[in-house]
Amino acid sequence: MRSPEVVEVTSPRLYVGNLSFDAAESDLFELFNGVGSVQNVEIVVNRHTMRSKGFSFIQMQSIDEAKRAVSELHDKEFMGRKLVVSGAKAVEERRSERQQESAAPAEPAAATE
Repeated sequence: MRSPEVVEVTSPRLYVGNLSFDAAESDLFELFNGVGSVQNVEIVVNRHTMRSKGFSFIQMQSIDEAKRAVSELHDKEFMGRKLVVSGAKAVEERRSERQQESAAPAEPAAATE
């Protein structure tokens, strides 16, 4: 599993990673509402098991509130884990990265003798 990269805040939408699998949307709403006005909280779940994947997206009221949330909550311990809070990538940016990853040639296996 790759570690989440910190992305600059360019919209009110935030990525929140390293979540406890026990965290509920109401827990995140309460935490982030302490630094600004929360519009929406979405914990990403596995379609088959309906269990949290350990990350979420949070929509704040404004870019300024999103930036404040990053500065106050990134690396903060929450439910036993240090949160990763950063700007969320745009859908087009994620699509482009996935296409580049799938088009990249696989590294050759090391020869064994």
